[in-house]
Amino acid sequence: GKGGQRYDVGAVSRASTTTTLETKKRVIREDITVSEMRRHNTVSDAWMSIGTKVYDISNWHDHPGGSVIFTHAGDDMTDVFNMFHPPSAFPMLDDFFIGTLVPDVIDDAEEKAKSEKQRNFERAYRSLRGKMIKAGLFKVSYGYYAYKFVSQGLLLLGAILCAMHDSTLSLFASATFLGLCWQQAGWLCHDICHNQISQGEGCVWWNTALGLIFGNILQGFSVQWWKDKHNRHHAVPNVHASGASALNGDPDIDTMPLLAWTVKMGEVGKDNETSRWLISVQKWTYLPLLLFARLSWLQQGIQFAWNIKEDGIFNNSTKNDDLAAVQEASLTGVYKRLEQACLILHHIGVMYICSLRPTFLGGFALWMLAQNICGIILFAVTSLGHNGLPVYEADERPDYWKLQVTTTRNITGNAFVHWLCGGLEYQVDHHLFPMMPRHSLPKAHELIVAFCKEHDVHYNEADLFRGTQDIINHLDVVAKEFLVEFPAM
Repeated sequence: GKGGQRYDVGAVSRASTTTTLETKKRVIREDITVSEMRRHNTVSDAWMSIGTKVYDISNWHDHPGGSVIFTHAGDDMTDVFNMFHPPSAFPMLDDFFIGTLVPDVIDDAEEKAKSEKQRNFERAYRSLRGKMIKAGLFKVSYGYYAYKFVSQGLLLLGAILCAMHDSTLSLFASATFLGLCWQQAGWLCHDICHNQISQGEGCVWWNTALGLIFGNILQGFSVQWWKDKHNRHHAVPNVHASGASALNGDPDIDTMPLLAWTVKMGEVGKDNETSRWLISVQKWTYLPLLLFARLSWLQQGIQFAWNIKEDGIFNNSTKNDDLAAVQEASLTGVYKRLEQACLILHHIGVMYICSLRPTFLGGFALWMLAQNICGIILFAVTSLGHNGLPVYEADERPDYWKLQVTTTRNITGNAFVHWLCGGLEYQVDHHLFPMMPRHSLPKAHELIVAFCKEHDVHYNEADLFRGTQDIINHLDVVAKEFLVEFPAM
C-alpha cells in the first residue's frame, strides 16, 4: 500500500496534476458475466470487479499505486481494493465503471453448494475486518511512532560517534548501528507507505515527506520503486504470473538466476550451465546472498529513479514492456526530481560517515560491513515471511484470505525478535490487514488465529532458526527436483 488517499504516498497530490485516464463514452451494461470479465485480463484490455460493479482500467498507466492495478485484471479485486484504500477513494471509481456483474449460471448442485460456502466465508472475513475497525485496531498511536522516530535518530548518532574512534571495535560498532539504522528505517518506511501512520484526508503531504525521509534519505531506496514492487507482492504473494506479459505475479519470488523457489522458476535457466549450477547449490548460497541483497535494492532504486534501462549485476527474469511502461509513468515531474535528490543525499551522508574513519580502507570496510549487516537482517526477515511456502499459479490462486494466510509465515520469539522484525513477525496478520498499525497486530493476531481455526485454514508460524531451516530445506528439494526434471544434456 502507498498511503495518502489511495495506495500511494502523495497519490492525490500527484493524481490531481495528471490526467489519469481519457474519459470514454461507455455503454453501461447490466449483464457482464464472470467468464466474460475474465477474458479481459491484459494491461491493454483490463477489466476488474469490486463487489458487483465492473470497471475498465485498460492502459491506466497513471495509477498512483503503480502496476498493482493490473494484478487482478480479469478478476475480482474487492478485497485487495478495500484493504488498501480509505472510503474517500471510492468516488474515483465512477470514471471507470462499465456495468454490473452477474454470476455465471451453475447447473451442478455440488458446484452451487461450493459457491455458496465460499461466499459465506468471504462475508465472514469481511465482517471480521468491520469488527476490528469498530474495536479501534486501525487507529494509530502517535506516541508509539514518536518513540520509533527518536530511536532512529539515536541509531544514526551512534553510528557517527563510533565511526570517529580509531579502533576495530568502534568500526564494528559503527557498522552495526548504521546497518540497524537502515534496517529499522525500512520498517518505518514500510508502515508509512502502508498508510498506517497517516490515514486522514489531510495527511498526503506528511506521508510523502516521511516516505522520502525514511525511504530515500535514510534507507537509500527509491520509495516509488519499492511501493510499485511491494504493492504487487501484497496483492498476489507467492503467485506465478499467468504469462510472459502478465502482471499478476509476485515480483518478490523473481530471484532467478540466483535462487529458484519452484521447478517452474528454474526452467528459465535449464539450458544455461551457470544457472544450473547456481540452482544445484542454492541451499548453500542462500544465506551468503542475503549479505548482498541490500546492494541489489540500492541498484534497482537508482535504475528506477533515473530510468536506466540496462541491468547491472542484479537482474530479474520476468520484466516486460508493459511493466516498464507502468513504472515509468508512476514517477514523473517534480516528485521524480525529489526522489533523485533524496537518493543523492543518502549516498552523500553515507560517504560522510565513512570518511570519519582515519583511512580509506577503514571507510570502505565500514560501508561494506554496514551493507552486509543490514542486508542479512532485513532480507532474512522478509524471506522468512514467505519463502518455502506454497506457490500458486495465477489462474489457480485461492480467495484473498486463503492466499494471504497459506503463503505467509509469522515469526515467534522474544522482545528483541519483535523489535528486530519491525512488525513483520506478524506477517500473516499484516498481509490480511496491511493498513493496521503494527502496534495493533498482537491483538489482531488473537482474533485471526481463532478465525482460521474456526474455518479450518492452516496458519504458519516458526521461530527464526526453524523458519530459516525450512527455507533451506525447501531450496534443496527444489534443486533436486529441478535436476531430475531437466537433466544435463
